[in-house]
Amino acid sequence: MKVYGYKKCDTCRKAMKWLDAKVVEYTFIDITQQPPAAATLKLALRQGYTLSDLFNKSGGQYRELGMKDKLATMSEADAVVLLTSNGYLCKRPIVVNANSVTVGFKPEVFESTWS
Repeated sequence: MKVYGYKKCDTCRKAMKWLDAKVVEYTFIDITQQPPAAATLKLALRQGYTLSDLFNKSGGQYRELGMKDKLATMSEADAVVLLTSNGYLCKRPIVVNANSVTVGFKPEVFESTWS
């Protein structure tokens, strides 16, 4: 299992604390240095997440790049390319294994997916 996150992110710390408490083994990957692969993002989309769900809407880069206006007309392919090239734009944490992915941290989603 991989956890794409940012060490200074409170939400990421909460997610890792939850995983640690459940004794779930994972590899932490700094999302700003190594954004998730396109296959991971496409898996999230297949599992019901929307393009909008994959973006860190409260992030500075999201605002600086005017993504709120651009996202509405952006193709899925273009959005995936953008997210795989700029981890600051990705909502975090992104937790993934061979079969499942979660975006963000909600204890009830983690419970049903990672327990």
